[in-house]
Amino acid sequence: MKTINIVRSLALAFTAIGGSSASAQTAEQVAQDVLAENPVIDGHNDVPEQIAERFDGDFSQFDFRNTVPTLGTGEKPMHTDIARLRKGRVGGQFWSVWIDPELPKFEAVQRVIEQIDIVHRLVEQYPGDLQLALTAADVEAAQKEGKIASLIGMEGGHSIGNSLPVLRQTYALGARYMTLTHWKTLDWADSATDAPKSDGLSEFGVSVVEEMNRLGMIVDLSHVSEATMSDALDATKAPVIFSHSSANAITKHPRNVPDSILKRLPSNGGVVMVTFVPSYVSAENRDWDAAKKAEAARAAALYPGDKAAREGYIARWQEAHPMPSVTAKDIADHIDHIRSVAGIEYIGLGGDYDGITFTPDDLADVSTYPVLFAELANRGYSAADLAKIARGNILRVMRGVESTAAQIAKNKK
Repeated sequence: MKTINIVRSLALAFTAIGGSSASAQTAEQVAQDVLAENPVIDGHNDVPEQIAERFDGDFSQFDFRNTVPTLGTGEKPMHTDIARLRKGRVGGQFWSVWIDPELPKFEAVQRVIEQIDIVHRLVEQYPGDLQLALTAADVEAAQKEGKIASLIGMEGGHSIGNSLPVLRQTYALGARYMTLTHWKTLDWADSATDAPKSDGLSEFGVSVVEEMNRLGMIVDLSHVSEATMSDALDATKAPVIFSHSSANAITKHPRNVPDSILKRLPSNGGVVMVTFVPSYVSAENRDWDAAKKAEAARAAALYPGDKAAREGYIARWQEAHPMPSVTAKDIADHIDHIRSVAGIEYIGLGGDYDGITFTPDDLADVSTYPVLFAELANRGYSAADLAKIARGNILRVMRGVESTAAQIAKNKK
C-alpha cells in the first residue's frame, strides 16, 4: 500500500508541473499557435507573373479568392490564392515583379512598371484581404487589421535599365527590394548562373547598392555570384536579404549561399529566406533536374521543329525517371545548417511559389507553411525561434533598412 501511495503522489506531482503526455502540445499545435500570433512573411512569390502570363493582366478572368478552378493558359493550377494564404497562416508576402532578363533595357523598364501595376491592382481588387505595405509599420498595421500585407520586390537589376533615376522611381511606385541580378550577368553585377564581367560589382554596381541604402530599399542577393555577395556586403550600410536561397553546404548549387557568406550575416544583420525549390534543397533532385535539362537539349536536337515529338520524348523520359522526392525535412536541414553557422536571427522563408514547376511533396502550395513549422518544432525549435523565422527576422531587416535610410538623410542635412 505504501508503495502504491508513493507512485500516486509522484504521478500527481508530475501532472502538476505539466509533465503529463496528455497535456503536451503536438508539434502541429505548436506550429499553429505560433503562426496564429506570428503569421509568415514570405520573401518571394511570382503571382504577378502568373497573372500577366495566364490572364494577360485581366482581373475579370480569375478570382484570386480561389484560383484552383481558373487554370488560364497554364496547364497546372496556381500555387497561390487568398483562401490558401489564409490556411497557410501567411500574413505578409513580397510579390515578385519578374521580367525576362533578355529584354532590351527600355522594354524591361516598361514591363517592370506593368508588373508593379498588377500588384497595386491586385490589392485594390481585394481590399478586404490584402493591404499594400511599404514599411515594417505597415506590415504590423495590416496584421492588426487581419489583412495580408502586400509588399513588392523586383527580381533582377535589369529592371532599372542601368539607370539610378529609374531605380528611384520604382521605389516611389512601391518596390521595397531589388534582387541585384537574375540568371544573367549585368554590366554592373555578376550572376551566379552566368559568366562574370566585373568579378562581383562594378563601380556602378556599388553606386546602385549605395542608392538603395539611401532610398530604404532592401538589397537582395539571391541569384548573384559569391563575389557579388561579398562586394555587396562590403558596400552596404544596411542589412541585406536572400529572398529565395538555401544553404550551399547542404546542396551544392550556384543559387545557394556559401558558408563564407553565412558567417558574415551576423555583422550585417541580414536574413537568408530559405527557399522550397526542389533542385536547390536536394542534391539528388538537383542531379535529376540537370539530367532532365540535358534530355530536353537532346530532344531539341533530335526533333527540330516538332514540338509534339519533343514533348513526347521528355514525357517518356520522366516516366522512366521520376523526380526524386523532396519534403519539408529537406528544407529543415537547410534551416538547421544556417542556424549552426549564422544563428537563428538570420533565417526567413522565401518559398518561390508560382515561380517553380515542381514543389516538395508536402509543401505543394502556400497553404502548407504549418507543415514546415511542425517539422521544426519536432526538431526542438522553440516558439520564440519559430516566431523569428516566420516574421521577426525579416521585420528586423526592414526596420534596419529604414533606419539606415533615415540616418543617411540626417547626415546630409
